[in-house]
Amino acid sequence: MNTPAHLIFAAAAFARPHDRRRTLAALSGALAPDLSLYVMVGVSLYVMGLSPHYVFDTLYFSDAWQRVFAVDNSFIVWGAAFGVAWGMGARNAMVFAVSGLMHLAFDFPLHHDDGRPHFWPLSDWVFQSPVSYWDSAHHAGIVGPIEMAVSLLFCLILMRRFTSLRSRVLIGGLGAVQLLPLVMWTYIFAVGAA
Repeated sequence: MNTPAHLIFAAAAFARPHDRRRTLAALSGALAPDLSLYVMVGVSLYVMGLSPHYVFDTLYFSDAWQRVFAVDNSFIVWGAAFGVAWGMGARNAMVFAVSGLMHLAFDFPLHHDDGRPHFWPLSDWVFQSPVSYWDSAHHAGIVGPIEMAVSLLFCLILMRRFTSLRSRVLIGGLGAVQLLPLVMWTYIFAVGAA
């Protein structure tokens, strides 16, 4: 799924209007598995000036990048984090870890040839799903609109739950950012092809 959808789903599941720490834990946990990707892509594109095609067709699949993804996308690592948080009775840390696990649970069945080794360090196996959230050759034309519709529905639910203007602006912004990948990826690949 797109990262904003992960944030929206986690917020719908765990965010509470009068519990900022819990809400922040939910959003942070949902973002964490994709954070390394954003940092590495940002540095590669905007600091090193590399082509988007090189970044996504070569670097993304390199052993170095996959080793990073193995750690932050591991059910084992996130499960251990939950276990430690649970053992300590750290409620917000549990929300953080469960949000990360939820992120992985949605990513696992929605990546065809760009999946992650979700069972590291026990295994380097990568599941190749017949379905992809972004690849039109693997049903993204069906999955993408479903992801978008559910995300926008959850945004409406969150708007009812969170009544302050600030919260509603943030939720609306998150919903708008969920639509942004359509524009962003088109721009990145158009610039790279030029």
